Amino acid sequence: MLHTGANTSMSYKIGGIQDSEVIKNKVYRKNMAVVLLNKLVSHSQITRLYSRFTSLDKGENGTLSREDFQRIPELAINPLGDRIINAFFSEGEDQVNFRGFMKTLAHFRPIEDNEKSKDQNGSEPLNSRNSKLHFAFRLYDLDKDGKISRDELLQVLRMMVGVNISDEQLGSIADRTIQEADTDADGAISFEEFVKVLEKVDVEQKMSIRFLH
Repeated sequence: MLHTGANTSMSYKIGGIQDSEVIKNKVYRKNMAVVLLNKLVSHSQITRLYSRFTSLDKGENGTLSREDFQRIPELAINPLGDRIINAFFSEGEDQVNFRGFMKTLAHFRPIEDNEKSKDQNGSEPLNSRNSKLHFAFRLYDLDKDGKISRDELLQVLRMMVGVNISDEQLGSIADRTIQEADTDADGAISFEEFVKVLEKVDVEQKMSIRFLH
């Protein structure tokens, strides 16, 4: 999905001509300050990702729609593809600009040794373990109430396994998962309980994609 080797051209139609430098400067002016202040990526990495962004922007309007994301083969075949795509869009929005595209992708940036501490201003990097866990939790929390219910867990399990497992088997898996995670016995999984379940899982590795190299 996130390979940026193909289509590295920054070409874009402006006033009937191809002018990649104008677009490059426009990207830098509008996005560079925000991205760099959050320590997401470098100048050269933004250039490569903008090339990927424009290759997906079939309407050439500076934004991506859900349909644009659905053309990505890796997402099209991913059972959680729709949930991942939804993560790129703010509530009620059906388009995402380059800045929003970058912000979501930043969750998947690998954590290097020198990035594991918080920034000097106290803000937490989007690719920290905690931020990655919040992102993963939201994929399960379909109604965004801060808890993963049995029904939500079942829906996600069905997305992942399709018709390969019976409803009875899925129900057993969901019940066992909640039973093991639900320490306060409220019948659902909170974010804190979700974190506890995954405390021995290498989330940094499993939710990292080297799309910036």
